[in-house]
Amino acid sequence: MDTMKVGILGSGDVGKALARGFLAHGHPVRIGSREPEKLQDFVASAGGEISSGTFAEAAQFGDLIVLALLGTATDAALRLAGPTSFAGKVVIDATNPLDFSSGMPPKLFIGTTDSLGERIQRWLPDAKVVKAFNTVGNALMVNPDLPGGPPDMFIAGNHDEAKEAVADICRRFGWGVIDLGGIDASRYLEPMCMTWVLHGVRSGSWTHAFKMLHK
Repeated sequence: MDTMKVGILGSGDVGKALARGFLAHGHPVRIGSREPEKLQDFVASAGGEISSGTFAEAAQFGDLIVLALLGTATDAALRLAGPTSFAGKVVIDATNPLDFSSGMPPKLFIGTTDSLGERIQRWLPDAKVVKAFNTVGNALMVNPDLPGGPPDMFIAGNHDEAKEAVADICRRFGWGVIDLGGIDASRYLEPMCMTWVLHGVRSGSWTHAFKMLHK
């Protein structure tokens, strides 16, 4: 994987976990937030070539962009970033359409006939959106070490070259990769996140991941 600049939109645990992963592989990172000044301590402690900025600055910086946003905030964040900043770029969509307004477990605010992944591709028509990293918690996103062996990352997107680039990232981060086809497969990957969440709620443990078994 050649060195590339990575822009991350979202400064929560998912954005920080993926930022550390890209930094560990030698990629410069700019992590974006509505309030980038709150990231000063993280930037100082993360190590590697990392900076913080606005959503627009992170999107403009990245050769590759990661969306690590709350599902309910995604549309507004992309508007702040400016859709033209994504043109021609691979965009990893790690979002899920989760509604926490009634507490835990959350509900999906999109499902069956549309998905947040598809909406993002419509909002960013000139970008190459690949759904990935949405079916596991941040603690296992990079170098997951589980007794059953490497888990599988399920991905979806309309652009084969973009999916291969994201698959390469996933493999370097310690994952097997299962390509489910076009971005419309997000209709099934986003509910898959809910399966992950419901098991966590019932078990009280959040260090689980999916694996496809083949005969």
